[in-house]
Amino acid sequence: MVGSVDNPPKYAEFFCGAGMVRAGLGKAWDCALANDIDAMKCATYAQNWGAKHLIKGDIAALDVEPLTRPIDLYWASSPCQDFSLAGKGRGLNGARSGMFMEWARLIGQAGERGFAPRIIAFENVTGLMTRNGGRDLRAVLETLIGLGYRVGGLEIDAAKFLPQSRPRLFIVGVRQDVLTEGLATKAASGVFHTAKIRSFVAKLPKKSAQQWVWWAHDAPAPRRASLRKIVDDTPNTNWLAEADVSRLLSMMSEPSQARVLKARGTGKTEIGMLYKRGRPDDNGLNRQRAEVRFDGLAGCLRTPAGGSSRQTIMFVKGNETRARLLSSKEVARLMGLSDRFKMPERYNQAYQVAGDGVAVPIVSYLDRSLFQPILNAALRRKVA
Repeated sequence: MVGSVDNPPKYAEFFCGAGMVRAGLGKAWDCALANDIDAMKCATYAQNWGAKHLIKGDIAALDVEPLTRPIDLYWASSPCQDFSLAGKGRGLNGARSGMFMEWARLIGQAGERGFAPRIIAFENVTGLMTRNGGRDLRAVLETLIGLGYRVGGLEIDAAKFLPQSRPRLFIVGVRQDVLTEGLATKAASGVFHTAKIRSFVAKLPKKSAQQWVWWAHDAPAPRRASLRKIVDDTPNTNWLAEADVSRLLSMMSEPSQARVLKARGTGKTEIGMLYKRGRPDDNGLNRQRAEVRFDGLAGCLRTPAGGSSRQTIMFVKGNETRARLLSSKEVARLMGLSDRFKMPERYNQAYQVAGDGVAVPIVSYLDRSLFQPILNAALRRKVA
């Protein structure tokens, strides 16, 4: 482990939300700075972590001065709405996703003052690899390379760690002077070097491809958390009326209806996760459908701003069917947060905090697999 109890490695988290990166890095790291523009999320962050290093405000107005000291890691989970399938697909031209350039500005300004972080980590939706023909991600990589970093990516689905389907792209870069011997492979090799990443890298311009790193990584241990374990015994949401449940059942497509019939046939209490989505009917008209799954996974938690409805949990036992919205405790658990984490009291705000966050166990995995080995490599070079 790099550092010590008295002198742990330091990190700065941008677009920090309620501090899920902080939860994932744990006590082995020391927070140097956390920044977010959303007042509600900052209040949640402060309630859980304190406000000592928290700066509330627009990253575009953030001065580099707090970053002019040794900081080992910069993490950014920049707004994804303009990159995601639920957004408008504006890419880097979108005002929210364009905030990436403000993050890059701060990296560059810190570097000019001799304080470039050893590691940078950028999390976003996997659609960034294909959006605008891949041009947006190429622009991201070219920007980071231009700042003096070698870069590599992993596509990680939270389903490997949690009962939630939540694929995300994680770009990890290292400063050019940091050794990567033993940390990278010559070609794609590993569960998170997916076909989508390999396809994207194969089309990179030569100059960018020369700075691409295939990060060595092991498959995570089998997932322990199950959907049944996250179910809240005392939910703070009301059960839907029988008429509302019947309406959900009537809105289902044939595949979803078949899944409900199969669940009823087991004689056990089966747990399904349901989203309402707009789907074209036989006449090409958009019609709202209820889609349910009984595979032990929740769908990706999304905020209403992302264009998707809140998720409903359905309990089926024989001919009895009950349903309700996911509770605040359940959405926190689906992100890997402990029950000690204080979520906002208002349900919609709790759902927003979760839907905009990063899965905590993935942050811990990246720390074990990459961040700590990279810092150890940097330390070896310094000693040498």
